[in-house]
Amino acid sequence: MGTLKLMKPALSDRWALVTGTSTGIGRAITLSLARQGVRVFAGVRREADERNLTDEASRAGVRGQVIPLVLDVTKEQDIELGIERISASTGADGLWALINNAGIVIPGPIEHLSLSEWRRQFDVNFFGVVELTRRALPLLRRAVKKLGAHAPRVMLVSSIGGRIAQPIMAPYTSSKFATTALGDALRLELRRQGIGVTVLEPGAVATAIWEKGDDSARHFSASHPARPLYGPEIDGLATAARNAARTAIPAEKAAEIVLKALSAEHAPARVLVGRDAKIAASLAQWLPRAWFDALLLQQYGVAKLDVQLQADASNAM
Repeated sequence: MGTLKLMKPALSDRWALVTGTSTGIGRAITLSLARQGVRVFAGVRREADERNLTDEASRAGVRGQVIPLVLDVTKEQDIELGIERISASTGADGLWALINNAGIVIPGPIEHLSLSEWRRQFDVNFFGVVELTRRALPLLRRAVKKLGAHAPRVMLVSSIGGRIAQPIMAPYTSSKFATTALGDALRLELRRQGIGVTVLEPGAVATAIWEKGDDSARHFSASHPARPLYGPEIDGLATAARNAARTAIPAEKAAEIVLKALSAEHAPARVLVGRDAKIAASLAQWLPRAWFDALLLQQYGVAKLDVQLQADASNAM
């Protein structure tokens, strides 16, 4: 009898960089890729997260495939050192995939958010993506030479919020609209170079991000100056977040969809993740705007018009 020949995983000997791997989708993507034989540089913000990720990779049997990397995408020095380390490790192989997943949520009424809060939101969710992608492109071009045109990929994790704006979430959804536009432009710029670009648009995924809705409500307490005018919207965000968390798909399911997109012969331009995201995108496309706005506000439990506010405004004139 001949010797049994073990098959290598489909994506073995390739390199990837995933940001925001401390929890949620980023961690699930990292472990999913590692199980396929990909060697993954996993960006985390703190050394404690680095240790936790190493422990989880060990339990999953893929410790040798996961390389934690302290990488705060708002710090140019972190990005520079990270790219230098990746370049030295990958050599002529280059970087097969860059998954820009790091992100935060800063909720609140526009009227009560400072410019520094807006800048923080965009520094993490948008400008960090721009700078890391810009610096990683030479490594992706190396992979084109190694693997052929269309194999290397850039993925930008946006959101259904990159199509549909929501009250009390203006900084987050604005940053995701910008991320989606960045992905569309990048796809056109890199097509001739053989690098595929995909924008991922998740709906509700079971991660800690949904706790931000409750956090927002607690931050804007009864004594907060935003409460008299925006109380129903603030409470509505907390309610909507809790409802979304109950129906959210597991992060591992989202990672499966990511893996499928990265492995496709040609990179899909956009990928909606979750039934809720697909339904919301369809409704936003086909319903008149006034109808869709009313439906969205209904999810927040917000009336079309506050009669008492109108009366107060009239009396103040």
